Amino acid sequence: MTSHINPRIAIVGAGPAGIYAADILLGRVPDARIDLIEKLPAPYGLVRYGVAPDHPRIRKIIDALHDVLLHPGIRLRCNVEVGVDVTIDELRAAYDGVIIATGADRDLPFTIPGAELAGCVGAADFVAWYDGHPDAPSDWGLDTPSVAVLGAGNVALDVTRILAKHGAALESTDTPDSIIDRLSVSGIRDVHLFARRGPADVRFSALELRELGEQRDVEVIVDPGELELDAHAERMLEQFSQRRIIVRTLTEWAQRPAQGTASRRIHLHFRHNPVRILGADRVEGIEFERTASDPLGRMTGTGELVRYEVGAVYRAIGYRSSPVPGAPFDVDRGVMPHAEGRVLDAEGRAIPRLYATGWIKRGPVGLIGSTKSDAAQTVAHLVDDLASTAPVAGGADPLAGLGAAVDWNGWLRIDEAERRAGAARGRERTKIVSREEMLGHAHVPTMTESIR
Repeated sequence: MTSHINPRIAIVGAGPAGIYAADILLGRVPDARIDLIEKLPAPYGLVRYGVAPDHPRIRKIIDALHDVLLHPGIRLRCNVEVGVDVTIDELRAAYDGVIIATGADRDLPFTIPGAELAGCVGAADFVAWYDGHPDAPSDWGLDTPSVAVLGAGNVALDVTRILAKHGAALESTDTPDSIIDRLSVSGIRDVHLFARRGPADVRFSALELRELGEQRDVEVIVDPGELELDAHAERMLEQFSQRRIIVRTLTEWAQRPAQGTASRRIHLHFRHNPVRILGADRVEGIEFERTASDPLGRMTGTGELVRYEVGAVYRAIGYRSSPVPGAPFDVDRGVMPHAEGRVLDAEGRAIPRLYATGWIKRGPVGLIGSTKSDAAQTVAHLVDDLASTAPVAGGADPLAGLGAAVDWNGWLRIDEAERRAGAARGRERTKIVSREEMLGHAHVPTMTESIR
């Protein structure tokens, strides 16, 4: 049991990792008072700004997160940026524990020749655009007829699917009209998805892969020659049912006769390792080395080079976290140095009252739900430390006086404005993109509100 009475905890990041940590902490310490601090005007992080809009079943996680935020022990403060509006040191001085749960918001570095050319972009930026992130570009170039997507995971599938999608297919989602309009006039006709691995080693989920072939006026094309299975692939199919389903789906597509009637096509390529991007001032093509797997399944180059003419390259090779000002950060690994959630200083010592959870703790791996067990580990150590340390001296609230902060009622006003906009279009909601517009709704209180 904690020796603290009503311990004050700050959680930086109001996405799934931060909200799960708050929920677990209140289960362990029911009298805790938790401040959830989020730099964006809206909560929910990855679920709101990282999940493709045509995946409503995943976005339903927001309903569960909303229920957690209703707890009277939680105070929400959005539009507050650590390092700008408040410092880590100020938080550590005012709270009995500070949990960093800021996720992963940047693309992994990509250093092959030509990666600096205009038209070579990261998946994180594109996902932010089509998900209506307030800091994303207001427009996106979709004029080149042929594009390449690099990656072998679900983010690569999402990027590929949205690039090939007709705007009308998103009219029932919360996608802003500006993005639907842009997709409706897209000049893209061919989307090439390239995976370095073979078909039995990709990291797609079987369900998301099948979604590629369920789009209207979009044809999926697979070369049967790229589905040849070596001994390693045969072993993978014997051991993993999901991989068998994936290869079976790819084989079905490869065996279908070419339709030639769809206005957009998705081409799936395997065993292609990018070696250089071609072009003078902007992307004009990309060169790959064909790969093969050794007996242990490791990918090796074959020396065979192939080129494709494309006008843009989308990198979906992984995310990494951004440093939090005032907190340690392992630049090489892209995470906070920690021991089971306790953040460590340069000498490897635990920093009092500072913790980490989620992707900034363990890297961007695993599904959204897997952050629950991750948060449980961090919270367990925080609770242990509460039991063995003295409470911090009471002091000024470091979040007081931040007039631009968005509280719970402010978020509900944004939420209501989005629902009204959606109802006018016959859908559940239409997401507001502009930060200024979001804040405009947030800071107009009604007569019946209770302040939290």
